[in-house]
Amino acid sequence: MALPNRNEAMQLLREHTESENLIKHMLAVEACMRSHACRTGETEDLWGITGLLHDFDYEKHPTPEEHPMFGISILEERGYPDEMIHAIKAHATYLGVPRESLLDKCLFAVDELTGFVVAVTLMRPSRMLCDLKVSSVKKKLKQSGFARNVSRADIETGAIELGMSLDAHIAFVIEAMKEISEDLGL
Repeated sequence: MALPNRNEAMQLLREHTESENLIKHMLAVEACMRSHACRTGETEDLWGITGLLHDFDYEKHPTPEEHPMFGISILEERGYPDEMIHAIKAHATYLGVPRESLLDKCLFAVDELTGFVVAVTLMRPSRMLCDLKVSSVKKKLKQSGFARNVSRADIETGAIELGMSLDAHIAFVIEAMKEISEDLGL
C-alpha cells in the first residue's frame, strides 16, 4: 500500500485515541517531523504521518509489553511503509531497535522534547509558545523535579543524533510547534 493520506492517518489515530492531550502531542510531533523533512529534503508526508501515528496505540496500550507493538501490528496489517514502522519501533528505546535512518533519529529526537516544551509553556504566565525562549526550556531542563518523567538524556541524545546543538534543536522544535500553536492551544 502507498502511504496513506493525512485524513486516513487522522481517522486511524482517532479510532484509538480519545485524549485531547495525547492527540495534541502527536500533532506537535507531526509538525516537528514535517519541518525537519522540509529542512533536510525528505518526504514531508512520510515524516509527518510517522510523527502523527507514533503513539496512536498508547492510550489503550501504554505498557512496554504492548506499546508500540500493538499499533505496529495494525500498521503492518494495513501495509504502511516499512521505514515508518521501523522509526516507530526505534522511538521506543526498550525495544532495542537501532535508530538507523534520519527518520528514526528525528522521531526519537522530537518526541520527548515536544512534551517538555508543552510543559514549560504551560508554566509560563502567557501559556503561549509565541514568547517561549530557548533559555527558558534549558533552565527547566536543569530542574530534575520539573516534568520528571521526561528523559533529559534522550533529549540530549536526540540533538546529538541529528547533528544539532541542543540550543538549535530546542529552537527548531519551538518554531515548528508555533506553526500549529492554535491547534495545540498554546
